[in-house]
Amino acid sequence: MEKENLQTEQTELSPAPKKKSLKWLWITIALVVVAGIAAWCIYNGITGDKGVSGVFGLSALLCGIFIVCSLGYMLGRITIKGVSLGTAGVFLVAILFGFLCTLIPEDLPVLSVFHLDESATNVKYYKSVIQNVGLVMFVGSVGFIAGPKFFRDLKKNFKTYILMGVVIILVGTVVAVSFALLPGIGPEFSAGILSGALTSTPGYSAALEVAGELEGLVTLGHAIAYPFGVIGVVLFVQLMPKFMKANMDHERSLLKPEVMQAREKKENKKLFKCDDFGFTAIALAIVSGLILGGIKIPIFAGANFSLGTTGGVLIMCLVFGHFGRIGKLSLEVPEKSAKVMRELGLMLFLIGAGVDGGVNLVAQISNAGGGMIVVWGLLGGALMTVIPMVVGFILGKKLLKLPLLNNLGSITGGMTSTPALGTLINTAETEDVAGAYASTYPIALVLIVLACNLMIGLL
Repeated sequence: MEKENLQTEQTELSPAPKKKSLKWLWITIALVVVAGIAAWCIYNGITGDKGVSGVFGLSALLCGIFIVCSLGYMLGRITIKGVSLGTAGVFLVAILFGFLCTLIPEDLPVLSVFHLDESATNVKYYKSVIQNVGLVMFVGSVGFIAGPKFFRDLKKNFKTYILMGVVIILVGTVVAVSFALLPGIGPEFSAGILSGALTSTPGYSAALEVAGELEGLVTLGHAIAYPFGVIGVVLFVQLMPKFMKANMDHERSLLKPEVMQAREKKENKKLFKCDDFGFTAIALAIVSGLILGGIKIPIFAGANFSLGTTGGVLIMCLVFGHFGRIGKLSLEVPEKSAKVMRELGLMLFLIGAGVDGGVNLVAQISNAGGGMIVVWGLLGGALMTVIPMVVGFILGKKLLKLPLLNNLGSITGGMTSTPALGTLINTAETEDVAGAYASTYPIALVLIVLACNLMIGLL
């Protein structure tokens, strides 16, 4: 028996040398292929098209996205006394990446494809494609998460949410008008700071429409105030629960969903699903939202109001999420899909906004000659971010008696802060805070657009 076992073992082990030689053969072939592709890409990068349409330019764009993603999440994981940047770390790294890419010479071999400036094609892709794709993904997922409970909660707290949105934007506008009246500031610069402090792209676009030849001042103010507008609200929603020494288990219990509605209970009926991940429902809602957001309504001196990409998509996703079906077609989006899309969308949005912000900030400061105007912009942006938040929080706590997480959710909506909502969800460890954001956001969106328009038009 021992001899037979020995012979069997030898038979089983005998083919090993062939497998080993085959393994190294495939490794060698793979290395040769990789080396060939790398050499071809380098050659194409030196002699060929360096824009995004070129293979090497596209690789540079993709590399930039994933470099910022990895380093940003590493930075976001650094925690100091329980406070971290989270996904907002991606935004800071993106700003630094955009700035450093402006320093790369255009004639530098290979690395020149990473050069960015105001006119670079890559910057337009970061801003117009990556940022907006991320934005609609994030807002769409929030709409589907909040949709089933949104209209029920809105009916109960309608006046509260409106008052929170009105007060936050009104206080920010008062600070901006006071700032605009200072010598050498002006309404265009101040309106740009306000839109940046509230991270409002629709407000920024509205200000540009009526600024005319002074639109450069709007862009400068927006670029200077935007970074603190993102980071300030992100830190605020993390610090306030600590300052209040809140019992988060108790606060989450105050957000506990009500018993499911009868409509939801009765639907065990079989509905047709196009896919198991809910992508069809998300796609239909986003397309509908983009159409709604593209409708423009004339309001003042040639300026127009529209819900824009964010507002239109949010509203339609709330509606789709609320009804959950069209006839026999299911519009359900699984919770896991919504969460993944929310985080991915937020990451892409911050990368696009951050890289564009880093490049734009350098360009605008250079055009303005630097100096005191930058200092004034930073000071004004900080005040227009902090004062409305503090006033809104006191109003929600003392007068409206809102629970802490409802209060903070309303503040993220009133400040139109997409990144802060993502941070608040992670801090609260519940998706239910999205309802307060979604309820306050629309009124804040309308008011910030009107404020930026009227400030320039009247002053």
